[in-house]
Amino acid sequence: MDIWLQQLFNGISLGSILLLVAIGLAFSFGLMNVINMAHGEMIMIGAYCAYLAERTLGSGAIDYAFLLALPFAFAIAGLIGMGLEVTLIRRLYGRPLDTLLATWGVSLVLQQAARSIFGAPNVQVTTPPWLQGGIAVTGSFTMPYIRLFIIGMVLVAILLVWLYLVRTAAGRRTRATMQNREIAAALGVRTPRVDMLTFGLGSGLAGLAGCALALIGPIGPSLGTYYIVDSFLVVILGGIGQVVGTAIAAVAVGGANALLEFQLSASVAKVLVFVLVIAFLQWRPAGIIARRAAR
Repeated sequence: MDIWLQQLFNGISLGSILLLVAIGLAFSFGLMNVINMAHGEMIMIGAYCAYLAERTLGSGAIDYAFLLALPFAFAIAGLIGMGLEVTLIRRLYGRPLDTLLATWGVSLVLQQAARSIFGAPNVQVTTPPWLQGGIAVTGSFTMPYIRLFIIGMVLVAILLVWLYLVRTAAGRRTRATMQNREIAAALGVRTPRVDMLTFGLGSGLAGLAGCALALIGPIGPSLGTYYIVDSFLVVILGGIGQVVGTAIAAVAVGGANALLEFQLSASVAKVLVFVLVIAFLQWRPAGIIARRAAR
């Protein structure tokens, strides 16, 4: 029983990371109808930012290097995302297949750039001493501080995104553009600027997720490809543009992956999760929480 609880807890922490990535994807898909295949590489960039911060600050700063890497990863991934939106994606709006192919090409370029800069072998980030160990709940069920930190970090990030969308003028302009772009533009909202900032916000969240993943696994040029499919599943399963549904879907997909991988191989587990999601969508095509139709 303790082993299953341990796997379930690991699945929840993995689901929280998927949620962070999926929210970024939902922004680009819900606002701009862009299927961003390069979103996984923003995860990779965030993870390498954590590695660079540790290498730059040295072993003497191991206690706080990771904390400094979090805003660094958000900023770098966000700036790259905004640059991508301005230079490429903006020219392809209304052409979803072209955006899919173009962003897939960008993802390959970014992966090759990472291989050229950091090399093909995986690298590792050293866990800060204050994140080592965990809280023993029962005999063999322990909640590691790393995974507790990741869950807490994701909750704080989502709270800040919610405050941005609900409490700030820029957030209200974003929501207005997502609900009706033409009317928002007619009322004076600069929708191209909203697109750029929102794309950067989504990319920054993926960078944060990559920074968190650096704590629990190796970092390599293909890191993002391991999570991008699950993130798309979360967005579709939760319901397009539904934050609550996305959160439920992230926990479900992350938990299912962790529990199935405990009994089966990773590949078989992913296939089973994919089949389960497809079967669920046959029953509820709009996802867990469907968007209400405008009256």
